[in-house]
Amino acid sequence: MPDPIIIVPYDSAWPERFLALGTALREGLGEVALRIDHIGSTAIPGLAAKPIIDLQISVASFEPLAAYRGPIENLGFIWRENNPDLTKRYFREKPGNRRTHIHLRRAGSWAEQIALLFRDYLRSHPAEAGRYAELKQRLAEQYRHDRQGYTHSKSHFVWDIMIAANRWTQETGWQPGPSDV
Repeated sequence: MPDPIIIVPYDSAWPERFLALGTALREGLGEVALRIDHIGSTAIPGLAAKPIIDLQISVASFEPLAAYRGPIENLGFIWRENNPDLTKRYFREKPGNRRTHIHLRRAGSWAEQIALLFRDYLRSHPAEAGRYAELKQRLAEQYRHDRQGYTHSKSHFVWDIMIAANRWTQETGWQPGPSDV
């Protein structure tokens, strides 16, 4: 049976954990990493979340693979070669280590931008982040051992947020800020 889905209150240590890993990745990847950003729910202050640090590394190209695979694996992560999402390259922690997801995406791609926009919109709209936390708590109870059901059930809310975020970009002229590391 898969690990249960557990949502925990916001942990002020999450940004520190990201920064430590992001700094190590920056040192290992150098200029290959055009950006390294803290994304996902743990990147949104005050938001309850699964205690998983998500990092996004933006690169100019997925090739050559060796330019980033070796440095990331040297830091204790495993390349998930069979990841079905072709818009990214995906790495996970080794068994027994703290849960971490590394999403490597092409700089300027839609997939890269949407992760940053979702994060920035919720950082700027705490009431929406609160609604998202409540939904995640309910769904985690309902789909405790069904990650696909949990993720699918969040999708309508997430797309509603993205519609609002799109309007927000037009009103504010949003652009991603500087890289987090």
